[in-house]
Amino acid sequence: MKKIDSHQHFWKYNLAKDAWITDDMKVIQRDFLPEDLEPLLKENQIDGCIAVQADQSEEETLFLLELAKDNDFIKGVVGWIDLRSSELKSRLDYFSKFKKLKGFRHIVQAEPEDHFLLRADFCNGIAQLEKYNFTYDILILPKHLPIAFEFVKKFPNQKFVIDHLAKPNFKQNNFADWKKGITAISKCENVYCKVSGLVTEAHWNNWTESDFTYCLDVVTKVFGIERLLFGSDWPVSLLAASYKESYAIVEHYFSNFSTEEQEKIWGGNAIKFYNL
Repeated sequence: MKKIDSHQHFWKYNLAKDAWITDDMKVIQRDFLPEDLEPLLKENQIDGCIAVQADQSEEETLFLLELAKDNDFIKGVVGWIDLRSSELKSRLDYFSKFKKLKGFRHIVQAEPEDHFLLRADFCNGIAQLEKYNFTYDILILPKHLPIAFEFVKKFPNQKFVIDHLAKPNFKQNNFADWKKGITAISKCENVYCKVSGLVTEAHWNNWTESDFTYCLDVVTKVFGIERLLFGSDWPVSLLAASYKESYAIVEHYFSNFSTEEQEKIWGGNAIKFYNL
């Protein structure tokens, strides 16, 4: 069984650049690099990972590609590019030369404009990704799901994946709007979903595996086994759990599924989605 962690991050911590890492997140206010992750992957028998952008700059994309070049276990990179730029085509031409660059992400959840995904300039950028076979990671909150549904319907041949189940509110245990939104968007066959980022949306010091069961039940039912990908969200996940604890939530939930189904969730779907 090939196992792929479809979602993790690297950074050289910088107070100004990484201002999103607030003082209640002191545990991740430091560098996190491949030498920190590799032993954790080995310990959990994971064959490789996808490094996902955390900073919105081309420098970030090039930084991750450099790490991927030097570390074979980094199988792919989800970078950042200015999808609204008038120079986008030349930038996509440039980045298409990097074999390990698989797609892009924008931190939509932090945009002040709820309808950001439907902006004409942003959609014009998304429309160019398909011909390069680049994927797009959707990072949103539950309130954005109806907008994301309208967005993905515009691009039926573009490969999309929703990060972190669209961040259901595990703290308040209120999932009605989330369920409605995630069920609607799951009907689009070109949209996958990452089983990742669970613990950071729960009470960091006071979660149990059962907190996540309902939402895992929902995404497993609506997306099916074919479109779910395991991701650790390391090192952000360290705010609430060790790598092994994050891994165990997914391992225990899917333990009664067939070997073939488990192979898809642990790696097969990531290999297919990201064209590894």
